[in-house]
Amino acid sequence: MKWTKTLIQTLREDPGDAEIDSHKLLVRAGLVRKVAGGLYAYLPLGMRVLRKIQQIVREEMDAAGAQEVVTPILQPADLWRTTGRWDAMGPNMFKLRDRGEHEFALGPTAEEVFTDLAKGIVNSYRQLPLTIYQMQWKFRDETRPRFGLMRSKEFLMKDAYSFDVDADGADKSYWTMYHTYERIFSRCGLKAVPVQADGGDMGDSLTHEFHVLAEAGEDGIAFCEGCGYAANLEKAEKAESSDGAACPASAPYQEVSTPGAKTIEQVAAFMGLPAEAFVKSLVYVADGKPVMVCVPGDRDVNDVKLKRFLGAKSVALADFETVLAATGANAGFVGPVKPADASLRIVADVSLKGATGRIVGANKDDYHLRDVDLARDTSLSDSCFADLTIVKDGDLCPHCGKPMAIKRGIEVGQVFKLGTKYSGAFKAVYKNDKLEERVMIMGCYGVGVSRTLQAIIEQSHDKDGIVWPSSVAPYQVVIELLDPDRSEVAKVANDIEASLEAFGVDAIVDDRAERPGVKFKDADLIGFPVRVVVGAKGLSNGGVEIKRRSEDKSKTRIVAPEAVVETIKSLL
Repeated sequence: MKWTKTLIQTLREDPGDAEIDSHKLLVRAGLVRKVAGGLYAYLPLGMRVLRKIQQIVREEMDAAGAQEVVTPILQPADLWRTTGRWDAMGPNMFKLRDRGEHEFALGPTAEEVFTDLAKGIVNSYRQLPLTIYQMQWKFRDETRPRFGLMRSKEFLMKDAYSFDVDADGADKSYWTMYHTYERIFSRCGLKAVPVQADGGDMGDSLTHEFHVLAEAGEDGIAFCEGCGYAANLEKAEKAESSDGAACPASAPYQEVSTPGAKTIEQVAAFMGLPAEAFVKSLVYVADGKPVMVCVPGDRDVNDVKLKRFLGAKSVALADFETVLAATGANAGFVGPVKPADASLRIVADVSLKGATGRIVGANKDDYHLRDVDLARDTSLSDSCFADLTIVKDGDLCPHCGKPMAIKRGIEVGQVFKLGTKYSGAFKAVYKNDKLEERVMIMGCYGVGVSRTLQAIIEQSHDKDGIVWPSSVAPYQVVIELLDPDRSEVAKVANDIEASLEAFGVDAIVDDRAERPGVKFKDADLIGFPVRVVVGAKGLSNGGVEIKRRSEDKSKTRIVAPEAVVETIKSLL
């Protein structure tokens, strides 16, 4: 391929709306072009990378026994109403009507469509296990599209769904996909770490996310170097601490005036005490009922853990009126000692079990209570305590007891055990060997294909541009033709290109009439794994220059033209 025949436009300046390096490089290297907020056109170089990632995904999914299908982007509302998600998805879903006033959605995911598909085809245990997948565009009306392809309104996803006769079969399908994902990301040149995650509204108790570690990652992950435990912050647990016992024995509690001091920081400053001496009390509404949640003053409530512990479908912070009715005070002055509503349910983080000498809100504006003993002065019983906080850097691992570190990650894939959540709703059944009907057990497995493209850049770049792994690079080799007007030099470059292509190595010849410096800068920006420099001066000295993008600029190889192919094959 010749550069002058390809639609490539590189930019010297960063786009104004790009916040992270990978987003800047996506645009500057001419891989994508913004159409609107959260919407991008993929240019030829970007499409080449996208197709190579797709091919790796396809090869590994096929090797694992999965079968490819394609389902419509436009999905009928009736399918979503079957599972109750037509309303539950809220404003994230793009909805529309056709000329017959039938309701549809632009698919944000495909559980309903695939379950309905399996229901209509599978009727016997002999057809199971079955795993089917697609690579299809998805649509979500993101409140704040940002970071390029990381959080966009339109994205390419590989989604797969397994159907099994029982839980043991579902486990086998789950771990097959888990290991398939390990191979997919490895072949893409990514260091993707599997971490435990919360299934949320999507899945069962068992689920793993695959994260690419990067400072620009939106997700926090707790890591233990000691035993390898890893979990996202929604799921991450910590070893039980003795925070409660560490406090001094308490005298009878006393009321203290704290005018205008609402936040933990304000009260701590007012009283000259550290935040951990306080109990932070927040009122939530869980499935329509108020509940008070108490955590150490230096901690934050983990809403996902709280939802799980309460067994609630939804939890959210209570509004002003609810807080006042439940406690008798405004937010900032509430606490677990004698709230106005004596029936108010109170729960607390397990680290507060046995806590004495704490400071809590007095359920009276501008007042707090000191020397509170939670066991003595509140209605909290053993069953009211659970792990309800977000893990912090330095917390102890729940498995080995060593300190954990919090890192940032970009989620590129996830595997779920769905159980019968969707198959039960659709009555997707099969007949066993006794002709008895049984509900199929499902799993769900997603890879963000377009997000993976950008995650590779985020993990593999330097100050000069992208550093592509050869498996997904738009072209594996760029041949820099320094004297395009000299036929004998151009012939050498073209012969090298033809030889490389014959050996399955894709190459592009930069035949532009540009200065060498411009060509080299573009090559580094786009990130071709290997650069070959062909010029009259070099050929007169008997060779061409070869350099690998990932190596130091000073490390080059001078080889004879006839040895170029073998040299490049060894480098790739």
